[in-house]
Amino acid sequence: MRGHEKRGRAGRRRIEKRETYARVLDYLPYGHPDDKRPVYQKKPLVQAIGEESFVLMELSPKKNKIPAVHERVYIGEGEREVIDHVVKKLKYEDLTQTAKVELRYVIEEIVKDNEARFIKVFNDAKPITTRLHTLDLFPGIGKKLMWAILGERKKGEFASFEDLTNRVKGLYHPEKIIAKRIEDEIMDENVKYRLFIT
Repeated sequence: MRGHEKRGRAGRRRIEKRETYARVLDYLPYGHPDDKRPVYQKKPLVQAIGEESFVLMELSPKKNKIPAVHERVYIGEGEREVIDHVVKKLKYEDLTQTAKVELRYVIEEIVKDNEARFIKVFNDAKPITTRLHTLDLFPGIGKKLMWAILGERKKGEFASFEDLTNRVKGLYHPEKIIAKRIEDEIMDENVKYRLFIT
């Protein structure tokens, strides 16, 4: 999947990777509720989140296809079974109430389904400044838990979320911690340190 260039805040060029799979957050059989056109002119829409870069997007489903909330749909190159095309990128504020409610649960599913990718966050976390560590940015991880994680990591990398919770007392549901951080980054574009959304 080819990416395309995009300029970041400081004018630096970065390659934005295109999403290949997305998870459905909401299905709108009559399009967006704010659409003032007559019903017969409205087309069904899907609000979804990409699995790789957590891009929020609006999708147009193929005729007679009704994707379920949480369903994984292919949006990459070539033949697509459920989705006809990507309509546009969305911001958090553009999501329906249903999509906002489902967002964290869908992110948790993505994190759990890609455990090897996300356990690396704990294995590779480094200091950002002399006073701030990457692990400090995760909700629910204070200094005590941070030092416990780093102490255990010296003995060997964490093999899985289960291994992490077994070895670090007081740390529960790392997938929820990561999902909450990703959700925070999606909701607030001005988060100072971004770990998942660039």
